[in-house]
Amino acid sequence: MQATTIALSDVMILQPEVFGDARGFFVERWNAKTFERTTGVDVNFVQDNRSRSEKGVLRGLHYQLRHPQGKLVWVEAGKVLDVIVDLRRSSDTFGRHAAIELTGEDHKQLWIPPGFAHGFVALSEVADVFYKTTDYYAPNDEHCIRWDDTDLKIDWQLGAIQPQLSQKDRKGTSFREAETYS
Repeated sequence: MQATTIALSDVMILQPEVFGDARGFFVERWNAKTFERTTGVDVNFVQDNRSRSEKGVLRGLHYQLRHPQGKLVWVEAGKVLDVIVDLRRSSDTFGRHAAIELTGEDHKQLWIPPGFAHGFVALSEVADVFYKTTDYYAPNDEHCIRWDDTDLKIDWQLGAIQPQLSQKDRKGTSFREAETYS
């Protein structure tokens, strides 16, 4: 596994080793020892999640304040634009965002430490997204920042497509009004 840092503090793109031949491929998605050796992060995942979305479905930007979740995200099938926003006021990249394309073909994984808002949009006809979390889903602690926040100015690569949003995501707050981490 190889790790590449990006412009946001503590976030990494991971490229697991893929073994392939004429029969198909094999990839090890999770190994605690390999993850810690590669990233320097000792993590305990407590929940696995899967999401299937049609083209144009946009989910996010979600976070939990009292139960912050670190996430290891990857796409098994399809393509998404994965977006993260640093909400840690103590971070030198507070308020900045990054957008990373993840596909079922490239097998990349994205390590998002606790303290970030997270979302994605499906760019393929169907996208299956998997992610491991370091804390449990806490519906009473869920927060959402508007996907189209005017301060963040995120390019979701939608072109003329209108995103499909949940009712919750339509009611997201602005970045300026969002509660953030210390």
